[in-house]
Amino acid sequence: MPTPPLAGSTTGPDALRPLLDTVLTALHDGAQRRNGPIPAGGPPTTTTHIHAATHPVIPDHGTGPHHALRTLVTALTQGSADPAHPHCTAHLHTPPLALATAADLAASALNPSMDSWDQAPAASTLEAATTTALAHEIYPHHPHPDALITTGGTEANQLALLLARERHGPVQTICATNAHHSINRATWLLGLPDPLTIPAPTGVMDLTALQETLTRHHHQRLLVTATAGTTDTGQIDPLDDIADLCTTHGAELHIDAAYGGPLLFSPTHRTKLHGLHRAHSVTLDLHKLGWQPAPAGILAVPDHHHLQALHHQAPYLNAHDDTEAGLPDLLGRSLRTTRRPDALKIAVTLQALGRTGLADLIDRTIHTAHHLADLITHTPTLDLYDHPTITTVLFRPTHTDDHTVATIRRTLLTNGRAVLGRAHTHNGLWLKATLLNPHTTPDDLQTLLDHVTHLTHDLKKGNTPR
Repeated sequence: MPTPPLAGSTTGPDALRPLLDTVLTALHDGAQRRNGPIPAGGPPTTTTHIHAATHPVIPDHGTGPHHALRTLVTALTQGSADPAHPHCTAHLHTPPLALATAADLAASALNPSMDSWDQAPAASTLEAATTTALAHEIYPHHPHPDALITTGGTEANQLALLLARERHGPVQTICATNAHHSINRATWLLGLPDPLTIPAPTGVMDLTALQETLTRHHHQRLLVTATAGTTDTGQIDPLDDIADLCTTHGAELHIDAAYGGPLLFSPTHRTKLHGLHRAHSVTLDLHKLGWQPAPAGILAVPDHHHLQALHHQAPYLNAHDDTEAGLPDLLGRSLRTTRRPDALKIAVTLQALGRTGLADLIDRTIHTAHHLADLITHTPTLDLYDHPTITTVLFRPTHTDDHTVATIRRTLLTNGRAVLGRAHTHNGLWLKATLLNPHTTPDDLQTLLDHVTHLTHDLKKGNTPR
């Protein structure tokens, strides 16, 4: 077998073209074979298909690039949950834009490593420009805001708590029951005290409980973590009121806006984030309501000096004399060493769509969520939890218990009809539709509800689910 070609240099594109044609055909064929939002049959069926396609995983003699790509990409596509399908709505699992995915191909082909300038001359400059621009969106009134690119909200939240710890020592975190699980995990990883968790009886942080907790623990260094777009309901904490209480009690504030942060690009909906700029750090995730291939997380701070604690030296990557001679020092831009140039796909999207294009995607998707809520309201056999704050809609069949709701969700998964999430609130278990597909139509939404109502009818009658 000849030496396989590489993806870079001037010869790489010619080597990639026929391979990409094979990949694109396999993506198409696999989606046709799946013919739905998720493969039917559940884990056993998918496992059988993948084992058949990959056996043996390491053959004695290779099958060749086209056969391997065709076989494995087709099998993976056939067995994937497809976030571009209008009935794949369980999670904050976005269908990536084609243009962002194409940019990600270029990033993979060039393969810059974002840990030293000599591995990423242009990519490091592009990343700096992109993160600065995004930081200014969050902190428009600060002269020198900055942002880091992360693997997502979990890493960004962990970094935020790490920076607070480095400023003040073992800070005491305060969060509400609606906070993302990564807050608790970050305190564990960083050796911080367990968070003080206060109630969120209406889905958002209870201000009276926050004030009482801040007062009771005034002798400690406190970090309040608020949420702008909860995982379960998509609700946004009262950011300005929380910021006021933090100012009064001398506490710092971190806002996890992984879900809701991109509302900043929508003139119609950005007011929901009023007070965001008052946080000492903000998490943003563009592989949610930003339509980027994962990962595309952001941690923003109001001043670039706030990131100084992340400085780290490894002489082979950022020697003092190289830095003094003008080579940018990149190691303080992440806790990771090798990093992909994830700024490229973000920058391409920002350039291609601009503010108006991003606003249109956001507004269109939120409108779709409100339309789904209206359909549920007008369906006598379904109950709506509440009208959506962003794009998350909770609903359930009327007069059903939690066991039935869970059974409906799993049955829809097993038969490949729909991918719905689940969320617990104060009054039980709900089906969760997290709408992120701007191409979803009213007919798609009605069909999704029909799947639920027909299955509910079958279960109540004791029939075998269709």
